[in-house]
Amino acid sequence: MRHTQGNMRPVSVGLLALTAGASLLALAGPVLAASPSDPRLTEIEQALQAQESRLNLQQKQLADQQKTLATQQAEIDKLRAERDGLLADIRAGRSDAPAGSDTPVPYASLSPNTNSAPGALSSSGASTSGTPAMTVSQVEPMRPDPLPQQPVGTAPPPKKVEEVAALPEHVGVLTPKGKLVFTPSLDYVRSSSNRLVFRGVEIVPGIQVGVIEANDADRDSAVATVAMRYGLTSRLEVEARIPYVYRHDRVTTLAQRDETINRTTELDGQQIGDVEFSARYQLNEVRPGRAIFVANARIKPPTGLSPYDVGYDQFGVATSLATGSGFWAIEGGITMLYPSDPGVIFGSLSYLHNVPRDIDKEIGGAMVGRVEPGDAISASLGFGLALNPRFSVSFGYSHSFIFPTKTQIGTTIQQSNSLQVGSLLMGWSYRLSDRMTLTNNFEFGVTSDAPDMRMVVAAPMSF
Repeated sequence: MRHTQGNMRPVSVGLLALTAGASLLALAGPVLAASPSDPRLTEIEQALQAQESRLNLQQKQLADQQKTLATQQAEIDKLRAERDGLLADIRAGRSDAPAGSDTPVPYASLSPNTNSAPGALSSSGASTSGTPAMTVSQVEPMRPDPLPQQPVGTAPPPKKVEEVAALPEHVGVLTPKGKLVFTPSLDYVRSSSNRLVFRGVEIVPGIQVGVIEANDADRDSAVATVAMRYGLTSRLEVEARIPYVYRHDRVTTLAQRDETINRTTELDGQQIGDVEFSARYQLNEVRPGRAIFVANARIKPPTGLSPYDVGYDQFGVATSLATGSGFWAIEGGITMLYPSDPGVIFGSLSYLHNVPRDIDKEIGGAMVGRVEPGDAISASLGFGLALNPRFSVSFGYSHSFIFPTKTQIGTTIQQSNSLQVGSLLMGWSYRLSDRMTLTNNFEFGVTSDAPDMRMVVAAPMSF
C-alpha cells in the first residue's frame, strides 16, 4: 500500500503539470494568434497615431485662436474706450479730440453711426490681420464670449456744451467757470443803395412836374473790437465789448431837370463806438436728446458819437459821420442749441428796445425835439457742422424787423418807414491750438434794407 501511494505521486504531479500547460496555452492563444506581423494591428496603430497627431494639431490651433481672440478683445476694448471718450466730447460740444488722440485713425476703422460724430470708431473696425485660419473640420469652432452691450469704461458726464461749430455772433455757448476768453475781432460792412427821389407833383399819370433826384450811396465801415468773456459759474458768463469804428460814405446826387447839377459828398468818421455789456445764463442742464436754452441780456450805453452831435452845414447836411446810435439800448432774448452729432442746430429770438430821449437841438434850421428810435425784433435759425475735431462750418438765416422811428421836428411828428433786414449766414472755424481758435463769419443781405455784405474775423483766446 505504501508502494502504490508512492507510485501515484508522480502521476498526480504529471497531471497537474499537464493541466497548467494547457491553461497557459489557452491564455496565450489569442496573443500568439495576433502576432506583430498581423496587418490589422498595424492599421489600428497607424489610425490611432493619426488621430493623436490631428488632436495635438487641433489643440495647438485652438490655443493660438484663444490667444488671437484675447488680443482682439483687448483691441476692441481699447477702441471702444477711445470711441466712448470721443463721443462724450462731441456730445458735450467739445470740438477738440481727447488727449492722446493725435494719431490718425485709419479709414478702415470708420463706420457711419447716427449716434456718433465723424471719425468715431466702431467695434467692427478691429484689425484681424495675421490671424491664423482654422481649417480642422473635426473640431467644433470656438465662439468668443459675446461683446458687452454697454460701453467699456465710463465717460465723464458733460457739464455743459462747448463750442463745436462756427456759430454766428451772439449765438455761441457759455464760457466754463473761472475761464477768461479774450477775443479781438475785425468787422467790415459794405452797403450801397440807389434811390430815385421825386420832389414835385404828378398832374397826369406818367407826367411829373418837379425835380427828380437820383442818389447813389456807397457806405463802408470797419469796426475793430476787443471783447472779454468770463465764466462766473458753470451756467453764467459775463461779457464786455469795446469797439473802435471807422466809417466812410460816398453819396452822389444827380438832378433830372439839370444834368449839370451833380453833387458828390464824401464823409468820414472814426471814434470809439457804443460799448456793450452782456450776460448769458444756461436755463437747463445738458441731457442727451434735449435742446439747451440760454437766456441773454445786453445793455448798450451811448458812448459813441451821436448822429445829433456831428457837425452840420447851413443846409442841414452832416459834415462828419456818427460812430454810435446816440441812445441807450436794452436787449433780451433766448438762444436754443440742439446737439445733433456731428453738428448743432441753433436758433435765437431777441427784442431790442431803444430808450427815447429829448434832443432839443436846432439842426439845419429846424428844432429837433423828442426822438423815439424804433425797436427791433430779431430771429435766426441755422446749423453748425463739425467736419473734424478742429474744423467746422455753419449756415443759417437771420431776420430783423425794425419799427418806425418817430421824430419831433418843431410842432410836427415825422415817422420813418419800418425796415426789413434779412441776411444769409455762413462761417467757418478752425482750432489753431487748445487755447486759440480762428473764426470767419459772413452775412449776405437778401432784402433791400440789409447791408450788401458783412464779414467778421475773430481770434478767441482762452486763459
